[in-house]
Amino acid sequence: MREALLIVDMSNDFVHDEGTLTVGKPGQAIVPYILALADRMLGTGVVAICMDEHDPDDRHFLDWPPHNVRGTWGQKLYGDLAAWYERHKGHPDVWYVPKRSYNAFYNTGLGDRLRERNVERVHVCGVCTDICDFLTVAGAYDEGFRAVVHRQGCATFTDLGDIFLEHMRRLFHAEIA
Repeated sequence: MREALLIVDMSNDFVHDEGTLTVGKPGQAIVPYILALADRMLGTGVVAICMDEHDPDDRHFLDWPPHNVRGTWGQKLYGDLAAWYERHKGHPDVWYVPKRSYNAFYNTGLGDRLRERNVERVHVCGVCTDICDFLTVAGAYDEGFRAVVHRQGCATFTDLGDIFLEHMRRLFHAEIA
């Protein structure tokens, strides 16, 4: 079965200590685990960097502080993930998927691209467990993909992470690894 790894929103704004909407240390702590997953997936499946990308005047900023504005430091991949992407971005199975919604499948073409590669199962990691990870798993379910959510590869700034992992398992039949 062909698989894909979806790395969700691991940007400076969401992970770096100085990010505008940061998870902080919990997000930083999952980077080595995500890098190991990416290395394992490369060569056998797709690695998709699914990244929030907003215009400076995005209506999203009525509800949230400005973050991940296209082309800014805050929108760039965080730390060693940026170096990993720079090394592998020319690989045909390493994709950068800009997204304007919490759900990495919404209006991005990700589902179609994965089906073109015969992907049946997606592995999800990144931030935030209870927002973009959760809604990306919902999107995967709606698109017909099985999901595996990596507990060690997810983080959030709330105390709802475990509850939302359980919701992913119950609602979308995701495997929690």
